[in-house]
Amino acid sequence: MPSKIKRAAYVRNFIFGVEDSLVSTVGLVSGVAAAGVDRSTIFITGLILIVVEALSMGVGSMLSETSAEEFIFRKIKSDSHPTIGGLIMFISYFVAGFIPLIPYILFDVTQAFPLSILASLVALFLLGYVSARFYKARVLKSGVRMLVLGGLAIFAGVLVGSLLR
Repeated sequence: MPSKIKRAAYVRNFIFGVEDSLVSTVGLVSGVAAAGVDRSTIFITGLILIVVEALSMGVGSMLSETSAEEFIFRKIKSDSHPTIGGLIMFISYFVAGFIPLIPYILFDVTQAFPLSILASLVALFLLGYVSARFYKARVLKSGVRMLVLGGLAIFAGVLVGSLLR
C-alpha cells in the first residue's frame, strides 16, 4: 500500500478516535451528571467508557482495515498497517477521553459540568482546525463543522440525562 494512503489512513484513525472519544465521553458524563449522580459515579462511568471504547475502537479499526485489505488484494497480507492504525485509534481515543473527564477529577459536579463541555467543544474545534491544516482544507469551516456536529451529540447526551433525572 502506498505510503501516502497509509498516512491518510493513520490520520483518519487519529481524527476518528479523538472525535468519537470527545463526543462519547462528554456526552455520557454530562448526561450522567445531568441525571444528578455523584462525582465518583461520574468518574467511574467515564473511565469505564474510555477503557472499553478505546479497546473496542482500536480492535475494530484493525479488523476492518484487515478485512478491507484482504478484499482489495484478494489474499491475506502480513502488513502491519492495520495494527498501527488500530493502535493509533486506541491511543487517540484513550487520551482524548480524559479531556472531558479531568474536570470531574478536579472540581465538584456543578463546576465540572460546564468545564467538561467547554473543554470538549474547544478540543473538537481544534481537531477540525488542525486536521484541515494537515489536509490543506478550509480551517475555519472544518473547525466549526467539527464543533457543531460534535456539539449536537453532546447536547443529546445532556438532554437524555436531564429527561431521566
